[in-house]
Amino acid sequence: MDRDWLEQRRQAIDAHARAQQDQRAREAEQAAALIAAFVADATARGIAPTPLTAPAHRGGARYRTGLRGWYLDRHDRLAVDTEGRFYVLTTPNSLRARLTGTAVQPRPAPLIVGEGGRDGDSIPLRDLLRRRLDAASGT
Repeated sequence: MDRDWLEQRRQAIDAHARAQQDQRAREAEQAAALIAAFVADATARGIAPTPLTAPAHRGGARYRTGLRGWYLDRHDRLAVDTEGRFYVLTTPNSLRARLTGTAVQPRPAPLIVGEGGRDGDSIPLRDLLRRRLDAASGT
């Protein structure tokens, strides 16, 4: 193989990777701003945060997380805590977690929740947050 071609190919791959990383960072900033506005709006409307629990991957068990915030979806698997961090609240089944709770880590929020999933399972984050506020306000 021609060394120049290989070098050009490597540079193109690196540039593509940097562009994807930059795009993810921009989306994370936009999502963080949406979530910060949600937390402020929920607080202003008097929508009280609740203790967040994480469902096990299988079965009906739910584990304490030590977090307080608002569930965003009807299955209580997506949530935002009072600090404005986004969580996907699923955890492996664990006897220890039943007794002591589980630790879940925040993730960068996507602008399209469920993107790449089944048809009808994706929703813009902005719409999901608005629905949660509207449901809590009774509108």
